[in-house]
Amino acid sequence: MTAFRKPVPLSLRAISVSLLDAVFLWGALRRRAVAIAMAELWTWPVVGRLVRLLGHIPVVRRNAESGRSALTRAAQVLGYGGVLIIYPEGRLVPAGGYEPYKPGVANLAMATGVRIVPVGTIGTDGVLPMRGSGTAARKFNRNHPVTIHFGMPINPAEFDDAEKLLDHLRHEIESLRAEPNGG
Repeated sequence: MTAFRKPVPLSLRAISVSLLDAVFLWGALRRRAVAIAMAELWTWPVVGRLVRLLGHIPVVRRNAESGRSALTRAAQVLGYGGVLIIYPEGRLVPAGGYEPYKPGVANLAMATGVRIVPVGTIGTDGVLPMRGSGTAARKFNRNHPVTIHFGMPINPAEFDDAEKLLDHLRHEIESLRAEPNGG
């Protein structure tokens, strides 16, 4: 994880298949990170207090103004050299499912010039499956193994448009998640 030892802003991107994805990712970083997350979390009793104290950024899904505001705050985090976590599909996605990436992810990277570190998280859906995932019971399984793979940083300056950057990012994240050894 030498990429995280340098005092430079980074933007991490991963596909979220469990509410625990961010918890495992923060644990692996060993560095403070701010996440853009669904605004509903701010209404949950314990979680809401925690996300406020940690300075995370709420976004109301399917609300363009909220999205713009969140991206402005995210750019400020990156401008101060911070680490930002964004789930580019904007919601939980069932393991093996597909959700198009939101353009804000690439637009932010291209506007700030901040490198993107793709992240592949494997196994969190086995620790705490999402509702409606087809599992027989939604039970917490602390013994299920979780693996997190960090890809090589992607320089947004190497892409001439946001769509190409999103396609490349998706390919990188999927390859990190495809194999137990990270692709």
